[in-house]
Amino acid sequence: MTRMHLVHPNSLSDTVNAVNEAFFFEAPIPNAARREAAAWIAARQGLPGAYGGLFAGFPAERSTGIQLFTGERVTSASARHILGEEACRALRLLNVGEPATAAALGRANDWLADRLRLAAAHSPRNNDGVFCCGKCTVGLWRHILSGGLDRHEHRLQLGLTRLRAERTINGAWRAFPFWYTVLALAEMDGRQAREELTHAARRIEAEAHRPARPSPHATRRNTLARRALAHL
Repeated sequence: MTRMHLVHPNSLSDTVNAVNEAFFFEAPIPNAARREAAAWIAARQGLPGAYGGLFAGFPAERSTGIQLFTGERVTSASARHILGEEACRALRLLNVGEPATAAALGRANDWLADRLRLAAAHSPRNNDGVFCCGKCTVGLWRHILSGGLDRHEHRLQLGLTRLRAERTINGAWRAFPFWYTVLALAEMDGRQAREELTHAARRIEAEAHRPARPSPHATRRNTLARRALAHL
């Protein structure tokens, strides 16, 4: 039997996306692979280059940015922040229960909760469901959807109210990466999320009917498009 490897030794983003891929396509993850990936990710908490108390990427990821699960590229502070949020999500999904992993995730969660509180209090562009920019905000939502932070419903309601205000006439949103946003919306329940997916439905439908393409990101977007339509 071929052993599943989720860890990419020189890339936190590739490792996190390997975890995302397994859960997105509901691939069974052996316990050994879960423990290995969780321990490896947890060991990146608070290292040089991390966004505050979150999880650190490698020098190349900090200098050139990262590619999100849905293919969009982000750079600079946004890349560092989103990578930290996605690492938190990955650890929650892996759910191994090891003390060292739980401690690293707890420290990251506490640091982020404090950071969000300060941001909401000191900047009019932030609230409890919005942080920094559209890209970073979706990363925050994905963490929340995995069970991170607190006041989940309240945070997502506030965030989706901001998303609605950023709608464009072509079925997208200003400053919010389209497919990364759809990825989060497809996991949400409730009227607000369905309304935003309906706003984007024409573009989502076009992707759902595209012929198969070999790119992993294209495959993910096509699968996501079909799931998002089923969510309406």
